[in-house]
Amino acid sequence: MSTTSSTAPPLSARPGARRHKAALYAVFGAVALVCALVASSFGAQPARGDVPGAPGWDLKWSDDFDGAAGALPSSEDWQIDTGHGYPGGPANWGTGEIQNYTDSTDNIGLDGGGNLRITPLRDGAGDWTSARLETKRADFKAPEGGTLRIEGRVRMPDVTGEQALGYWPAFWALGAPYRGNYWNWPSTGEFDVMENVNGLNRVWGVLHCGVNPGGPCNETSGLGASRPCPGPACQADFHTYRFEWDRSGSDEVLRWYVDGEEFHSVTESQVGASAWADMTDHAGYFILLNVAMGGAFPDGVAGHATPTAATEPGHSMLVDYVAVWTAGGDGGDPGDPTDPPGGDSSTLYLGADGGLGSAGSTPGSVTVASAGGANHDGSPNQPQTFTIEGVDGPYDGGGTGFDLFVDAGDSVGNGQQVRVSYDRTGDGSWERTETYHYFATDPVPGFEHYTEDRGLKSSTGTYGDMDGGTVRVEVWSAIGNGTATLGTGDRSVVHLPFG
Repeated sequence: MSTTSSTAPPLSARPGARRHKAALYAVFGAVALVCALVASSFGAQPARGDVPGAPGWDLKWSDDFDGAAGALPSSEDWQIDTGHGYPGGPANWGTGEIQNYTDSTDNIGLDGGGNLRITPLRDGAGDWTSARLETKRADFKAPEGGTLRIEGRVRMPDVTGEQALGYWPAFWALGAPYRGNYWNWPSTGEFDVMENVNGLNRVWGVLHCGVNPGGPCNETSGLGASRPCPGPACQADFHTYRFEWDRSGSDEVLRWYVDGEEFHSVTESQVGASAWADMTDHAGYFILLNVAMGGAFPDGVAGHATPTAATEPGHSMLVDYVAVWTAGGDGGDPGDPTDPPGGDSSTLYLGADGGLGSAGSTPGSVTVASAGGANHDGSPNQPQTFTIEGVDGPYDGGGTGFDLFVDAGDSVGNGQQVRVSYDRTGDGSWERTETYHYFATDPVPGFEHYTEDRGLKSSTGTYGDMDGGTVRVEVWSAIGNGTATLGTGDRSVVHLPFG
């Protein structure tokens, strides 16, 4: 059953949380009004369905928003907040946002394709409605000596320019003690995994803590950083936003990522022991998803009140999945990145050293040689090759999957291609070889996703159980006159059909 604002716990705990973010982000105001986003030539990717595997991590909770179109998200996992604020809490959720949150399926619901949809709307009187929800669980916490990982795959509302003024999508977490109090922010902590305003091609990651105003987290602005989304613009496609709370070292650290690329971090020593303890020595955190309209953050970036008459309603934030993992400590074994994918691990990451590992490493890249103007469609030419030996596991009846980060910069007419080969016993024979159609990269700098959805160009042999086998992945330029860049570490992943 959906929870209304008469009983709902806190969602946007920031009593004035971002009221003064204007000063911090005003530098982006002109960008919001005059810059056009450069979009990929490819449309948005569909939802992936199941939450992706994360070798070395223990999945604690997830939702992939699978269900009938128009259905509300699971009432066992989520509660929907309504109105303009919590009972007894700050007005307008403490941020100055103007919309009325509802539990109407016009504003919130599943899209039937594996995504959650949150849609701001404006009625004939000019009043805005939207939606936000939070997990019922409020115990997400890094285990002692281990790491917490909160991740979601999200497409921001597909609107830019003046039509986007006032849009404020967010994916974030609040400390459990805020529930039922509403006035102890920011001491109990807030982790903004992803924020965006006014349709800019930027993701913000922010920590709120300590006292307001001022304090160790510079409230009400918080300790934040931002960057453009890799590859397609934030509004043009899905991107994966991840937050980690790492307690494995003597100096605890928080990290923010987009598509596996770290762009912000804050350490315990930066904040100080007292404020750090206030935001960590409690039951844990709950997760929130919402699209606000107007408020201190978008107003400050735009340099004037938002939304405006030009703001266009009806653009949805789509959420493919939200998941929480832990690793290490008493929350799971982080594993060894060099371990082969035996047992239950069938996810491999491309290593800059030419290996395939069962855990993602530091993001990096390698150069894929130019095709030199020749056509090498289907025939590897100077490929980047990645190999792993000693692979064990029964065939699970599926097929190969992959998601490779590729970028040919501003080169026109380039295309990268992949071949995956299986030697089931490691004797030097390749019982199964698959060559996929090449991926035509756009002439815009920034990584793009090359996946198995391109389809097979050719294949030979059959799958079977792996017993000390070898897997080889080759990536080359099939066409074009320019080199390309291939992401490594946790940027490029291959999924094997072996359990």
